[in-house]
Amino acid sequence: MSSNGEVLWMLAVHLALTGAPGVAATLAAMRLGVRDVPLLLAIGLAASGLAAFIAFWAYFAEPTIGQAWNYVLVLGSVQVGFLAAYRGNLDRELLRQLRIPLLLWVLGSVFVVYLGFLHGGTDNPLGMSSSRYEGGLPSDNDIPRYFAEWFAAKGHHGTPPLFPPDWLMSDRPPLQVGYVLSQESITVADTQSLHYEILASVIQQLWIVGLWAVLAAARVRRVTIGLAMLAALVSDIAIIYGFFVWPKLIAGAFLLAALALVISPSWDRWKRDWRVGALLGALLALGMLAHGASIYGVLPVLIVAAYRGLPSWRWIGAAALVGIVMMGSWSAYQRYDDPPGNRLIKWHLAGVEAIDSRGSLETIVDSYREAGLGGAIEDKWNNVKDITGIERDSEIKTIYDNLKHGDVEEAINWIRGYRFFELLPMLGLLLIGPLAMAIRRRHRESEPDWRFALIGFAYVGIGCFFWALLQWGTPGESSAIIHAGTTAIPLIAIAACVVAMASVSTGLAIAVVAINALFVLFLYVPAFTPLPGTSYSPIAAILAALGLLGYAYVAIGGIRRPRPTAPT
Repeated sequence: MSSNGEVLWMLAVHLALTGAPGVAATLAAMRLGVRDVPLLLAIGLAASGLAAFIAFWAYFAEPTIGQAWNYVLVLGSVQVGFLAAYRGNLDRELLRQLRIPLLLWVLGSVFVVYLGFLHGGTDNPLGMSSSRYEGGLPSDNDIPRYFAEWFAAKGHHGTPPLFPPDWLMSDRPPLQVGYVLSQESITVADTQSLHYEILASVIQQLWIVGLWAVLAAARVRRVTIGLAMLAALVSDIAIIYGFFVWPKLIAGAFLLAALALVISPSWDRWKRDWRVGALLGALLALGMLAHGASIYGVLPVLIVAAYRGLPSWRWIGAAALVGIVMMGSWSAYQRYDDPPGNRLIKWHLAGVEAIDSRGSLETIVDSYREAGLGGAIEDKWNNVKDITGIERDSEIKTIYDNLKHGDVEEAINWIRGYRFFELLPMLGLLLIGPLAMAIRRRHRESEPDWRFALIGFAYVGIGCFFWALLQWGTPGESSAIIHAGTTAIPLIAIAACVVAMASVSTGLAIAVVAINALFVLFLYVPAFTPLPGTSYSPIAAILAALGLLGYAYVAIGGIRRPRPTAPT
């Protein structure tokens, strides 16, 4: 039986191994003269993702090569980081600013993991992950572990077996598999599932670094950044998706870092530097290689970038080349090693869940031809209803009836499900933000806050437009429910709502974020479908509380607005 102390030790190990490549790359970039916080954080995230992507291909080539890569990665990261720091003269103020998102990532991971294991379950972590908050979640959280085990043992020798009942390796992007493989050598048989759960939870929390990069790039106020970061952590997205470890939040992290680059005041300079183009191409590709629905977050990034000023052709060529190489290698695997690899495309864009031999484009055309104009419009309207939650507004009476009869558990479960699927209901009280902006548009406390809120809402609006337009729309998994899209949209929506409130009234933002956080904790602290033989752990509760309090202190108390920095 694994103790809370063992969980804490595993957290420390996986945080160190996951963070090492990013920290090393960030320090090396500082040594080379980079001084902009969002750019440094984007470099760190890209290095982390590329290390995992290379690990996947190294194990594919030969498990021995993969194991060698892991040692090279760890030892190389330590050496690069040490040499970068050893020479001294690194900007202390810049290091202090970079320590804040690093600490937030660590503390956020502690909070999410221990809240998840509040009712025990470390002996069956994937089972607890599936049942902790939503009792009927599928086995998607186990798919990366399953295929990582295959590649760790077999490499490219043979075709990976089906994940029960019928999922191919090529049906899902490989980045989380790569992260697992990059740390494969530290796991042992009796704790392998727990190692995987903790590692996967840690990499999901990389969204914290990405969102910090966005808010730092927008130059919003100190208190505003802290409130937005706190609201995002104590949200359905971070709590559920951070513990039920399907690879959705990790994809959002890379998209957020990409958005940070294009909204930064330095964009006018960066859009002429082909190296930033290559970085942006890598971030967008990593988002897609983590989860295919990232396309709904990629498109608004590209539109915002174009609106802020088109880069040079050399820049565009560098971004495209990196993206094509990264995505092309995975597409080649799907086509030649484990075909067809288009199941999710056909499911989400054509509403066809059954496996058949048709190509993606053929299936999409056939589905729209069969639905006709009227059917297609109806399906897109279904997407709008799923995003807004208006389809289920009549069911709200269910909550009242449950509470009236004293069935608090049933009412909470209904609210959890409502917020799990639909975007606007998930935002809940935070929707006061855009209303406050509309009402008090002439009474602004902060112009930078106001500008970012507009950018954030534009990003969410553009993303939701493409989400509603491209997603097939049949109620269920092929409609525009939250987990069929990109987590970058709800995370930016949360941040934009909080920043919108702060732009007109800091006091209002503090009050609403506090009330919303208490409400979300009220929803998700209880374990209504615990595994047999488990019980509440006071130690886990204390560690989760310490993680949250530490996170809040660092986010709100430890932040100062980034100072203007010299050009890169």
